Amino acid sequence: MTSMRRRLLVLVAAVLVLAGVGTGVVLHAAARADRANRPQAGGPAVGEGTLTLRQKHRIAFVNGAAGPHRTAVAAVPSTDPGATRTATHLKCARFYAAGGTGICLQSTTGVLKQSNRALLLDADLRTRRTFALAGTPSRARISPSGRLAAWTVFVSGESYSSAFFSTRTSILDTRTMRLIPSLETFSVIRDGKPYHASDINFWGVTFAHDDDTFYATLNTAGKTYLVRGSLSRRTVTTLAENVECPSLSPDETRVAFKKRILSRTDLWHEYVLDLRTSKQTPLAERHSVDDQATWLDNRTVAYALPSQGKVGTSDLWSVPADGTGAPRLLITGASSPAPL
Repeated sequence: MTSMRRRLLVLVAAVLVLAGVGTGVVLHAAARADRANRPQAGGPAVGEGTLTLRQKHRIAFVNGAAGPHRTAVAAVPSTDPGATRTATHLKCARFYAAGGTGICLQSTTGVLKQSNRALLLDADLRTRRTFALAGTPSRARISPSGRLAAWTVFVSGESYSSAFFSTRTSILDTRTMRLIPSLETFSVIRDGKPYHASDINFWGVTFAHDDDTFYATLNTAGKTYLVRGSLSRRTVTTLAENVECPSLSPDETRVAFKKRILSRTDLWHEYVLDLRTSKQTPLAERHSVDDQATWLDNRTVAYALPSQGKVGTSDLWSVPADGTGAPRLLITGASSPAPL
C-alpha cells in the first residue's frame, strides 16, 4: 500500500468516526428533547390559550413542566396557583413583565454556536423589538411603569458559582429605545470615594417607581455589593456588602436578596434588607436559593428552587418577607415569576 493511499484511508476513517459521533450527539439531543415534550403522568394541567399583560391577579412564569408547552410563558390565577395553567406560544429562558411591558430572553443552541436574544414585548406578548445578546441569559426585569427593561447575560462561564465568569448588564428605555449596553460605563462610588477597577461586573437589576433609581449587584475584587444607581447621573453607589440579586419591594422600603454563606461556598440564603435601618432579616427558607426573588406583594417573596428528582427543572416557592412562617410550594415546574 502506497504512503498516499494509506493517508487517504486514515483520513476517510477519521471522517467516518467524526460523522458517527456527530450523528450520535444529534440523536441524543433529539431524544432528550422528545422526552421533555412528553406530558408526564401526574404533572400539572396545561392548556393552550392567550395571555395579556393587562390581566390582573395572575402570576405569569416560564412553564417548566414536561410536555409541548415546556419553556412557554404561562399564567395561573394568583389566588389559585395550582389551577390549570394557560400556556402561550412564546418560549423563553427568562421572562418578566410589569406595567404592560414584557421582556423575554431566548437562547437557542445551534450546530456551531449558541444564539441569544432579548425580545421586548407589548401587553399582548407581541414582539416590539429584538436585541442580540452577548451571552447566555441570566436575569431580566421591567420597571413598575413598564418604561425600563434590564437584562443580564453571562459572557463567559455558566453561572455565578463558576470560578471564572463575567456578566454584562444592559438597560433599555422602552419609549425612546435608547439602550445602555453595559452598566460598566457608569461611575462607581464605593465607601464614599470614586472607585475604578478592571474587574467590575454588574447583575440583577431592580427598578424603583421613578424610572431613574435602580438597585443592582456590583462584583469587584472578590466581593459583592448592593448598589443604588441613577440612570440620569450614570452613577452607582455601594450600600451594603455580600448582597446579590436584589429585588425591591413594592413599597420601596426593603430589598430581598441572596447572601453568600461563607466566603468560599456556592450556597446562598435569602434575606431582606430594610433600606431605612440597614437591618438584615433572614427568611425561613433554608435551602440555597440561586435566584433573583420576586415580590408577590409587600409581605411575600417568591423564588425558584431545583425540583427534587428532576434534572433541569425548578419549582416556585414563596415565603413571608418578615422572617416568620415557613416556605410554601407555589407552582411546580416553573421559573421566572411575574405577578401581574
